[in-house]
Amino acid sequence: IAAVRREPRVAVDTEAASFHRYRDRIYLIQISTADRTALIDPLAIADLSPVGAVLADPGIEKTFHDADYDLRVLDRDYGFRAARLFDTRIAAQLAGEPAIGLAALLEKYAGVKLAKEHQKADWSQRPLPPAMLAYAAADTRHLLALRDALERRLRDLGRLDWATEEFGRLEAVRWTGVAEGDTDGYLRVKGAKGLPPRSLAAFRELHRWRETVAERDDKAPFRVIGNDALLAVSRALPATAAALVGLKELPASLARRHGDALLEAVARARALPESELPRLERFPRPPKDPDFDARVERLKAVRNRLATALNVEPGVLCGRTTLEAVARAAPKDRAGLAQVGELRRWQAEVLGDALLEALR
Repeated sequence: IAAVRREPRVAVDTEAASFHRYRDRIYLIQISTADRTALIDPLAIADLSPVGAVLADPGIEKTFHDADYDLRVLDRDYGFRAARLFDTRIAAQLAGEPAIGLAALLEKYAGVKLAKEHQKADWSQRPLPPAMLAYAAADTRHLLALRDALERRLRDLGRLDWATEEFGRLEAVRWTGVAEGDTDGYLRVKGAKGLPPRSLAAFRELHRWRETVAERDDKAPFRVIGNDALLAVSRALPATAAALVGLKELPASLARRHGDALLEAVARARALPESELPRLERFPRPPKDPDFDARVERLKAVRNRLATALNVEPGVLCGRTTLEAVARAAPKDRAGLAQVGELRRWQAEVLGDALLEALR
């Protein structure tokens, strides 16, 4: 880190293990300068504050590819905040690149072919095999060259200011994950809210059981048993092992391994009185506003036309949430448009006149 701090810029990446572990955390940090790459093992080093100092140093530019998640977990695990960022994924989106994955961009701009076999590897294992170390190092070794190529492309397109504004907003990214002790996680599983009350009670019991097992064994929950299997058990409410085995969504091996626990969870739900079943509060939808919907559609049409002309994905040029904010505010002029907090300055510059005309 002492050597890195003498450099004007560095490339940074992290590796986690949410695909494998219940307790996700950073298991590797990669940092590259123009001529060296270091792999830092957070499990072996008690004090990582020098890394945090580099990230916070406004005198050093930090290049990430798709920084959002890295910045969130660095904030969550260590309270590290980053200043002066360049994100090659954002740069590629604004440059109108059709493929924005790191491997595709490195092959196109740097002639480097990345291996892909370790994308979902277990970075918590120790020791890390040489092939995984090489893979991790490659993620940042060529990132500064890619950054320079994309900066040149953005400058040629007259869009470097767009990217600079987006990079500035990344500095405010913080961890916003589920709070500890959260008891409504089962409701966030796709399909859960469509279950009738008794089945929803069973799913709550099953989800709670799976979380307990996953935490005990430090496994990602889906590696204990998948959501589809739990939902199927909840819908069927089986009372016997034979009924459990008959569910096509539940693999026979999991029925054998976890059958007793699954049946016990269902039995607890079946025994609940009606008054204790979970019931979702249904909020009435706000009445339709045809004028608002029409404004959104007009704004969307303008946005789509300009996106095609600029060869940028429509959602990259201006997302629907931002268009809805503009439609809601219905500004009459540039000054009013500037008051719409969701709209970036560069978006107002590029789209402003067309949006105002559409509203008129």
